[in-house]
Amino acid sequence: MSSRQKTANRKTRRRLFRRERKQRVRHITILPSLVTILNGILGFTAIVLASTTGGPDTKTSYFALAGYMVLLAMIADMLDGRLARMSQSTSSFGGQLDSLCDMISFGVAPAFLMLKLVQSTLNLGEIVGGEFLDRFIWLAALAYISCTTIRLARFNAENTENEAAHMSFIGLPSPGAAGVIVSLVIFHQEQVPGLDLLVYALPFITLGLAILMVSGVRYPHVVNVYLKGKQPFGYLIRTLFFLGFVACMKQTALVLIFGIYAGGSLAKWMYYKIVRRHVRPALLEHKPVAGVAPNPEVPN
Repeated sequence: MSSRQKTANRKTRRRLFRRERKQRVRHITILPSLVTILNGILGFTAIVLASTTGGPDTKTSYFALAGYMVLLAMIADMLDGRLARMSQSTSSFGGQLDSLCDMISFGVAPAFLMLKLVQSTLNLGEIVGGEFLDRFIWLAALAYISCTTIRLARFNAENTENEAAHMSFIGLPSPGAAGVIVSLVIFHQEQVPGLDLLVYALPFITLGLAILMVSGVRYPHVVNVYLKGKQPFGYLIRTLFFLGFVACMKQTALVLIFGIYAGGSLAKWMYYKIVRRHVRPALLEHKPVAGVAPNPEVPN
């Protein structure tokens, strides 16, 4: 290779290096980024609380406190995107940061919380099939984390920064799946601490939520569908009664809210896929065709 070619190659490498350096992120929006990082910190706090042995001085257990940390992380997750869109500062950096923090708060934290609760509540070494159940618990937790990762990656690939596009999701959102798990944990710890049947069912529910996150079921965006825009006056009254119900019976209300959200869209999807699929061909079969006399032997 001649000296001229070596010089040209060095210049080419320098230009490529300078081009790569220009692609670095130089400016970020501080307030939405801080709220997003708070989301991840709350998720990490939930993991630490779930791994703490013993019990706190108050009536609330460490498992319930971990669940409340995940709920606070959901509030932070709602605020960061709203703040970014209000300030017109949405960016790819903010979306990636949000997904990383969501993975901690709504992926790792709920799976770890479920795993520690089941292992600490049930004596797997003394029950029939305890070894199989222990393996299934790990399988459910790993499946939940894996499906959360896939769900967040798919959302980043398909998401748009247009506010009008944020009306529904394909697959159960990870905060909704995490809400089902932590609401059941809080309900078990503060309402029915001796009900082991709920603890037995929790790994199966976790596995079902993992499947829903990567499914094709469409779920509504709660804020943009139910809380955005102008609504009738009666809608405000119903909302106040709903908030009062949540304040009075928060443990039961959390289970109902997240359970209905996760199961309602699934039931609607199953109805359209199964019931309507069989009803529509039957209606078309008996529908009279224009210009053709109906067959008297076939009932209309």
